[in-house]
Amino acid sequence: MDIQLYQVDAFAERAFAGNPAAVCPLDRPLDAGVMQKIALENNLSETAFVVPRAGAGEYDLRWFTPGAEVDLCGHATLASAWVLFNRQGEQADKVSFHTRSGVLNVSRRADGMLVMDFPALPAKEVPLPEGFVEAIGKNPVKYLRAVKNAIAELAPRCLIVTAPGDGCDCASRYFAPQVGVNEDPVTGSAHCTIVPYWAKRLGKTEIHARQVSARGGDLYCRDLGARTEIAGSAVLVISGTLTLP
Repeated sequence: MDIQLYQVDAFAERAFAGNPAAVCPLDRPLDAGVMQKIALENNLSETAFVVPRAGAGEYDLRWFTPGAEVDLCGHATLASAWVLFNRQGEQADKVSFHTRSGVLNVSRRADGMLVMDFPALPAKEVPLPEGFVEAIGKNPVKYLRAVKNAIAELAPRCLIVTAPGDGCDCASRYFAPQVGVNEDPVTGSAHCTIVPYWAKRLGKTEIHARQVSARGGDLYCRDLGARTEIAGSAVLVISGTLTLP
């Protein structure tokens, strides 16, 4: 069985920047165990699997890290939409992905940028967990808990670090060792939490965010209350065929 595979650098305007994701467009669903093995073989922070539904512009979408399936992923959603619009012949200006986090819409703009409509995941301030300061080597101004939080030995799964930006509204880094991603280059889903925080703190709805990993990437976001818009560019780096036995 041969499967098309694309590697796309998401939240990037040039190759070898942003966050690479593998995208596998499928005619029919694969077994979850097979998808997990493909994600491990790709060894990227995320591999996305896209299956068309009956309705025009409607797709099922699942995301796998090398270690686990995840509930929400921004950069692989952006990459999947880019592949559909630019390599799979999708004619609509909007696609709807049916996922474990509900329906996620992605629209294309005239300038080539893609805009994702995601749920907002605001965080609440909580006491620092034991061992946190030792884990990161700093005492944070605030510690807030959301769906995504904390580092390997600190429950539950991952850590977002964010601060005022230099040349942008805010900067961040993201760590998820428990799902096989020590540091994620650019994390769209984390901005479902980052954007509501900075929108409230800065008193504005338009947020230019930058993830300051080694590869780095820019996200152009808008706080809509219950939803968060996240826009970015993407670049195709690799296309090929994956052969399954």
